[in-house]
Amino acid sequence: MRRLLPVLAVVLLAACAHAPRNPMAQWVPSPNFEPRRPVLIVIHATEQESVRESLDTLRTANSGGPVSAHYLVGRDGALYQLVADTERAWHAGPGRWGTITDVNSASIGIELDNDGASPFAPAQIASLLRLLDDLCTRLDIPRTQIVAHADLAPTRKRDPGFRFPWKQLADAGFGMWPRGELIDPPAGFDPWNALRLLGYPLEQDDTPGRVATVRAFHRHFRGDEGEVLDAEDARILYALTRQP
Repeated sequence: MRRLLPVLAVVLLAACAHAPRNPMAQWVPSPNFEPRRPVLIVIHATEQESVRESLDTLRTANSGGPVSAHYLVGRDGALYQLVADTERAWHAGPGRWGTITDVNSASIGIELDNDGASPFAPAQIASLLRLLDDLCTRLDIPRTQIVAHADLAPTRKRDPGFRFPWKQLADAGFGMWPRGELIDPPAGFDPWNALRLLGYPLEQDDTPGRVATVRAFHRHFRGDEGEVLDAEDARILYALTRQP
């Protein structure tokens, strides 16, 4: 028993160290609370050369300062967790999605080990799909609420890139994808408003921002990096905005 006492003391001290208690106030705990509840999953690509390099970056910093993510998925399917689901990782920066202006506080960040130019390995995508199923089931995250880093930060980011298999994810039940036959939208349909409705950050008079947003949309739904909205985009947007 004497041997256990030091261990118990360390555990208790660690618990106290993480308890958000204000020394100015008397601690009178209430059972009426819950942990942070993420409502969005953001998919990233590391754009680095190896898992080891990415693990180092996600535990230290890059050129912009300290960064992290909740999970890293290796090319071989190996899965690493760096930040607890209930904690706020630093993966989204100042991006926003719809009404979510602090994406880090409302999301789970998943990094995929990919150099930014190579296709994503089948084992990696299979592992990602298992992780998405776990997260959406366990944390009650809507299965449609899975987006690219570039979707929420189109002027700054391009990952996971146009090679990422969004259609494969959609076939497995994750993310948004147009379903059924694509038809021409009715007269007066505004594709810019549709992009905004989906969640894309779009400033009305920001031409460079609009170009970047179209590029992000094309990466996600067209598998290319086009910068001009066309009739096919209008059909896709019409289909997406009609989904429940």
